[in-house]
Amino acid sequence: MKKDKQKVIGEALSDEQIKSLLELKGAGNESDDYYVLLQAYRRLRAEDFVRFVGFFKSAGRNVESVDKEGRTIADEIALHQNGKDYLQAF
Repeated sequence: MKKDKQKVIGEALSDEQIKSLLELKGAGNESDDYYVLLQAYRRLRAEDFVRFVGFFKSAGRNVESVDKEGRTIADEIALHQNGKDYLQAF
């Protein structure tokens, strides 16, 4: 990050900004749906992730998609100490 730029954390995101994550494509053996959910989980605050999952479902995407080890994103989030708020999306 350039020195003249400040990192912005916690800024409210528009629906369009959140929906833009739907355009991501998976790499390797992961399904696009799992990859998109993982990236949304990593990039968004819990309340924005809840909104994202609503858009994800409305787009006909699969929230039950799995990684190469057979885990859903909810399984992955459940392993994290601070994942409780994110799990409300499901």
